[in-house]
Amino acid sequence: MEKVKTLIIGSGPAGYTAAIYAARADLKPVLYEGTQPGGQLTITTDVDNFPGYHEGKKGSEIMEDLKKQAQRFGSDIRIGMIVEADFSKRPFVCKTDEGKMIEAETVIISTGASARWLGIESEKEYNGYGVSACATCDGFFYRGKTVAVIGGGDTATEEAQYLSKLCKKVYLIHRRDELRASKVMQKRVFNTPNIEMVWNSVPIEIVGEQKGFSKAVTGVKIQNVQTNETSTIAIDGIFIAIGHSPNTAIFKGQIDLDEQGYIKTTPGSTHTNIPGVFAAGDVQDPHYRQAITAAGTGCMAALDVERFLASLED
Repeated sequence: MEKVKTLIIGSGPAGYTAAIYAARADLKPVLYEGTQPGGQLTITTDVDNFPGYHEGKKGSEIMEDLKKQAQRFGSDIRIGMIVEADFSKRPFVCKTDEGKMIEAETVIISTGASARWLGIESEKEYNGYGVSACATCDGFFYRGKTVAVIGGGDTATEEAQYLSKLCKKVYLIHRRDELRASKVMQKRVFNTPNIEMVWNSVPIEIVGEQKGFSKAVTGVKIQNVQTNETSTIAIDGIFIAIGHSPNTAIFKGQIDLDEQGYIKTTPGSTHTNIPGVFAAGDVQDPHYRQAITAAGTGCMAALDVERFLASLED
């Protein structure tokens, strides 16, 4: 069994930043990247809102920069994933997808959250070419254009509100005849002139075209769930806002989760209910879900680990 001082489960902005700080503190971190090395940012195109990249840069390239920075300080970054974790006692025992057992004095969980998608083929085809799951990340690219938001909860109404300040027109497409969002968010949407509700409708195809070596969304085909009639709305981009699922399945029953499955942390820290186990990034953040906030909590987690281990020596 391999023994490590700090095991980081998951990569992305939180995991890589935690590795940078942990390595500089001589915690000799071992990081398993998970099923999506670099996290959700690797499936985006240009990222303009991550500090330090004034001309913008592809999300995958930003994550590669963070990874190299972590490796520069000695982080042991490995391809693979943790499939089992036993937090019943410390040191904690975790198992990789190759069956390797690792005994860790401390663990940082940075497994992130995955956006829920519609599950239609054209959604995959145009992902990153007009299909997005984050208005804050990609809304800037649609200034003065027409977009659609899919969903009916607070996430969808918040996305629509944000986009309405940038875009000429926002269609909010919902499968029911009333929103599930809070009353205050519903009121804001209904009082925003350039947001148009499309009720009782579901998207069945995202329409687009080839533009040179790239692609672009030109419309969304919808079906009315009551009449089965179909129609196509001309748009420049579509935002899927039907929620996120935190990647916490292997930790259920061992660590405190909220109703949505996000890891609960002590306010103002990354401490979980288990001493020695910390959580950073989207796996414990149902509110902001930004690369920069994830990186910030990655820093916090490494500092919390350092202080935790120091306290054991006192």
